[in-house]
Amino acid sequence: MMKTGILTMAEGLPKDAKEAVLMASDSLPEGTPQIRGYDFNRGVNYEALLQSYLTTGFQATNFGQAVQEINNMIDAKVSSSDGCTILLGYTSNLISSGVRETLRYLAEHKMVDIIVTTAGGIEEDLIKCLAPTYLGDFSLKGAELRSKGINRIGNLLVPNNNYCLFEDWITPILDQMVLEQDTEGTKWTPSKMIARLGKEINHPDSVYYWAHKNNIPVYSPAITDGSLGDMLYFHSYKNPGLRLDIVEGDILLL
Repeated sequence: MMKTGILTMAEGLPKDAKEAVLMASDSLPEGTPQIRGYDFNRGVNYEALLQSYLTTGFQATNFGQAVQEINNMIDAKVSSSDGCTILLGYTSNLISSGVRETLRYLAEHKMVDIIVTTAGGIEEDLIKCLAPTYLGDFSLKGAELRSKGINRIGNLLVPNNNYCLFEDWITPILDQMVLEQDTEGTKWTPSKMIARLGKEINHPDSVYYWAHKNNIPVYSPAITDGSLGDMLYFHSYKNPGLRLDIVEGDILLL
């Protein structure tokens, strides 16, 4: 019927116009999903809503596929006799933002087995246990904020006092780590240090508190690339000698 209609419409038109505009379609493979979004007349069913993203199109489909993959991982972890190892990796901006609470939930409920992150992904979590991060605006001038002792991460604001509090908190821990290294032969790696910091912060809002509590190893190969690196550098003048074996940490991760 449709092809007949197209052919009828095309009668008398120039050949080029017919081929460009009124070309007949080949049939799509059987079972090709049709685009259809969620119908909110059904009420709010979150499982069905997320499922509908698969057929919503554009980036929603990619999001739906990610949800599907995560559900497959969870099912394999729960149902398989051998289980599966779930490795979670993220950058520091996710910890700086409110996504941190989602990551904390995953560690708290043992939904991941290994965490890999950047130095900022460690320190921002710990700093948030000491003082809050605030909502600002992307358009705020970094230089002007800096003159007031405020740091901007996108549209997030972190008072410089937060980093001062972090130094006050971490310095005695680093002192103790040096002591244990010298008297007990403790060999520190980034993952051992992060576990120690998670233990010392002792705060249920912290991702690394729960990682320590649930024996989830956390790896950060570039742990000196951030405020943590500053703290380690400053500490080397006050109480030199702490050794952090990044190579051994990488070997453990591999």
